[in-house]
Amino acid sequence: MSDALTLIATLKAKPGLGDELGRLLKPLIEPTRQEPGCISYDLHRSSTDGNVWVFYENWRSRADLDAHLASPHLTALVAELPRLLADELKLDFYTLAVPRAA
Repeated sequence: MSDALTLIATLKAKPGLGDELGRLLKPLIEPTRQEPGCISYDLHRSSTDGNVWVFYENWRSRADLDAHLASPHLTALVAELPRLLADELKLDFYTLAVPRAA
């Protein structure tokens, strides 16, 4: 069984702050994609609510994800979240149920 995991992080901005939240989230993409263990790191914005943003992340291991969560660029963002978010940051963790065929 693989140690890989998927994280879906959902962030909902306070009304009218969706664009500002997006401006803070977008710069995380490239440095995160360069981190050891990052398989993919993609940012999405809701098609129906511009205040909702979702990161879809795949990591080689929980240790790699934990290192990401402690990275300076992410901890700086987390400090900004209380003033921007309408709800708490939602983190959902998944493991691959059916591996891809080789």
